[in-house]
Amino acid sequence: MARRSAGILLYRLAGPEPEVLLVHPGGPFWARKDEGVWSIPKGEYGEDEDPRAAAVREFGEELGSAPPADDAMLELGQITQRSGKVVTAFAVEGDLDPAAITSNSFAMEWPPRSGQTQEFPEVDRAGWFAPAEARQKLVPAQTELVDRLLERLG
Repeated sequence: MARRSAGILLYRLAGPEPEVLLVHPGGPFWARKDEGVWSIPKGEYGEDEDPRAAAVREFGEELGSAPPADDAMLELGQITQRSGKVVTAFAVEGDLDPAAITSNSFAMEWPPRSGQTQEFPEVDRAGWFAPAEARQKLVPAQTELVDRLLERLG
């Protein structure tokens, strides 16, 4: 069975076109990578968990604050990433200061084969992007989520 994630594409209406909030993965593998590696805040969930509830939980874990009330959430459907992971996404309007995020962390052996374990933030930064720039920053399969959001907003 494919791994499944759920996430929230936060957007704000800030001028001629909406902006979307994206997150950059933390850890040493991603430190020098930019285009094509950003994501919506998301995370894996189990078979017995509701994707919307998982998306809300993961938003809080990766950004350190709850998303806006989910009664206004738009369903953006599912996309499949190159890894085979299926991502279920929702969108909600809101605002958040990217400089104020506090992400949960993970531990890994670093440097490799050193026997030393280090902690890294799951998300090392976040930012607001107009749709064209968001498409460049995002993991390729997730660009479809920006297109679906723009379609829903008219």
